Amino acid sequence: MTTSCPTVQPGSFLTLHYRLSGPAGDVVNTFASAPATLTLGTGELSPALEARLIGLAEGSRTTLELAAGEAFGPRSPDMLQWMARQELLDLGGADEHYAVGDVVKFPTPDGQGEFAGVIVEFRNDHKGEAVRFDFNHPLAGRPVTFEVQVIGVL
Repeated sequence: MTTSCPTVQPGSFLTLHYRLSGPAGDVVNTFASAPATLTLGTGELSPALEARLIGLAEGSRTTLELAAGEAFGPRSPDMLQWMARQELLDLGGADEHYAVGDVVKFPTPDGQGEFAGVIVEFRNDHKGEAVRFDFNHPLAGRPVTFEVQVIGVL
């Protein structure tokens, strides 16, 4: 009697290592730390990434290439937004120093989570001091390499 390894199905609880990288290098990499645990279908990974996990066997390791925009959608100009510099200082404290490229975390409106934006520009003109943020996912609109090692499937 042969027993087959469990395979990833919709709703599976997974323990895995994964690396997400784009043209500029790694964005997430769990291989050098503790593995991730997640349940498929809860939004912890994008639907395109979850779809690529379906059918993988426990113990498998693979690298998948996703076309530009497939993993996290296209870049949206609506996700570039200005904020008064004072609002940013109120959030982080008056002693904080910010620069283009810094990632700033914001609380969600319900206070239960957070989201991040990258500073892309500063402005100081007749409208006052402001900071422009990019709230797009760092890999939105870019090709993505998704390396995954499925450690456990429940």
